[in-house]
Amino acid sequence: MSLPFSIKVYKQYFNFASSHFMIFENGTREPLHGHNYRVQVKGEAPSLEGDMVFDFLDIKPIVREICDSLDHKLLIPKENKHLKIYSEKKNIVIQTPDESIFSIPESDVLLLPIQNSSAERIAVYICDEIRTAVKQRFNYTFTSLEVEVEETPGQSAVYVHRETV
Repeated sequence: MSLPFSIKVYKQYFNFASSHFMIFENGTREPLHGHNYRVQVKGEAPSLEGDMVFDFLDIKPIVREICDSLDHKLLIPKENKHLKIYSEKKNIVIQTPDESIFSIPESDVLLLPIQNSSAERIAVYICDEIRTAVKQRFNYTFTSLEVEVEETPGQSAVYVHRETV
């Protein structure tokens, strides 16, 4: 059930170009590849405070900062049980079950607190980051926050977080 009021923000600069590879449940992996991701956000509230759900001028920089932090990085899911990840001489070393070894400069890698680097898990990560920043900066909580992450035109994953009362 949709709440009475919502905002939806999508700006051309809500994007990031990143590389990743998925590790499947059986331990196999897909080849390292990249996407030009695009992000869209929808926040809902049961009522309006000051005639707005949330100020667009406040949400846009938050989403942009999160997208910028993901841009031009190799996204590695540090909670994936199939990966061995460690630091060695200013590099992040990633070992996969197929015995592939990636050694990438630390500055080029982003270790995310997720189980896999799917668009779905990235959407959860972005949603959590938005919720945290909005709460810290504005002491505000959306009743529902939806984040859509598009990998390629026509292919996207959507995550919806609903606050429990």
